[in-house]
Amino acid sequence: MDAKETIARRVAQELKEGYIVNLGIGLPTQVPRYLPKGLEITLQSENGFLGLAPLEGEPHPNVVNAGGKPCGLAPSAAIFDSAMSFALIRGGHVDITVLGGLQVDQRGNLANWMVPGKMVPGMGGAMDLVTGARKVIVAMEHCTKDGQPRLLRECALPLTAKGRVSMVVTELAVFGVSHGEFVLHELAAGVALDEVRKKTGATFVISPTLGEMKAVS
Repeated sequence: MDAKETIARRVAQELKEGYIVNLGIGLPTQVPRYLPKGLEITLQSENGFLGLAPLEGEPHPNVVNAGGKPCGLAPSAAIFDSAMSFALIRGGHVDITVLGGLQVDQRGNLANWMVPGKMVPGMGGAMDLVTGARKVIVAMEHCTKDGQPRLLRECALPLTAKGRVSMVVTELAVFGVSHGEFVLHELAAGVALDEVRKKTGATFVISPTLGEMKAVS
């Protein structure tokens, strides 16, 4: 199992019956593959959908997710304009948003839109999702491709939002954020605590209920 699958499988366990969930582009879009059988959730997309579903058959050119990828619609889906979509988000009607991240720091700050040295189209809906959703989960690999930690004492990249991250899921561990500290709740199978310490750019508190990462086998 690769790192992205491990992360997506674990995040899927946070989604509960009846939730309205927004999934960011990239890794978060893999989460629905690993939902428990029979679980009913509603996927929201900021470009104007409630009820996204896996693509079946030929793609329709006007039915795409927020990343521009073809997708399907559930039988009960609704389609609306951006004003309604962001009213849902800003009004606190999204239970969970799952976003990728470049950096998260111990105060729950998130940087996930500006890549140094690269052209970017802008922040998009991320700032609204992070401030409007009831729970914010960041799903990202623990380190960059060159081995630099993504969990830091303080983000060095431009922020998407301050103090809004609830949980961070990596291929190594699951962290919460509480009172300006990372709290280690779970370790992936076969991962030693020392390895997580070496690869994390901030100190963290160990939860008294520290256990093995859930449901990633």
